[in-house]
Amino acid sequence: MTIAPDDARRDGHLYQVMREFVQSMDDTLPGKFEITKEGIVHDMTSPAKPHELTTLRVRRRLEKVLPEELVAHTGTPDVEEAAEGIMRHPDVMAIAEADMEGEGSFDPRTLVAAVEVVSRSNPDNDWVSKMRDYPLLGIPVYAVFDPRTGSGAVLSDIHSTPDGPRYATRKDFVYGEDVTIGAWTISTEELPRYP
Repeated sequence: MTIAPDDARRDGHLYQVMREFVQSMDDTLPGKFEITKEGIVHDMTSPAKPHELTTLRVRRRLEKVLPEELVAHTGTPDVEEAAEGIMRHPDVMAIAEADMEGEGSFDPRTLVAAVEVVSRSNPDNDWVSKMRDYPLLGIPVYAVFDPRTGSGAVLSDIHSTPDGPRYATRKDFVYGEDVTIGAWTISTEELPRYP
């Protein structure tokens, strides 16, 4: 039997405490909770209409081009890797319908892609924290849509760095262009912008 070092046990305990707190707050406080290496991220504001409309349009456009066994899923459950101390909630997840079966959070390694629409109140969560966390979780493709600027990026090709796994390839786009997420191309026409 292997005994974890004290700091690993402490990290695991801290993650469990944060996870229990997030579960207890889900129906109590407004907003969305996620857990990162730095702690709990709480986006207190309800998503703005442009955020939700972008999420809807991207999901619908992806569903039209994904093969039948894959879905563009929004909603719960979260994507979680307890061993890394990370629990995230992508706006849209490309995932096999079969991988959605069962109880608990989704295994991040089953996602084909994660899509985020940048929050007006906390853009660093999508552009910095998730850009670090998603390759660490093994999510092969990460697409970011930013209604603040009418632009975005698709990140892929996870590789090792001294700071941990990172995306090696970044393809920027502006709204109005077609964008390729994984093997599938969708339009970014008529995606709303924040006022």
